[in-house]
Amino acid sequence: MKEAIHPNYRKVVFQDTSSEYKFLTGSTKYSEETIEWEDGNTYPLIRVEISSASHPFYTGKQKADKAGGRVDRFKKKYNLG
Repeated sequence: MKEAIHPNYRKVVFQDTSSEYKFLTGSTKYSEETIEWEDGNTYPLIRVEISSASHPFYTGKQKADKAGGRVDRFKKKYNLG
């Protein structure tokens, strides 16, 4: 591998801003903001809008399309059945 072309891989904390869920993982993302983690060490903090704690697929709060598909909507619109 060539020297000095790869990003710095290190441990960072990702925080879901909508649920305050935090997790520690490895990443090449850069942030000047830091946070003290449960182990007493300080890590860079990356804020994200959606994580597994707030995404509808993982929380089971998906919106279901109750109107049906295109054919069902067409039939409803023109009273075809």
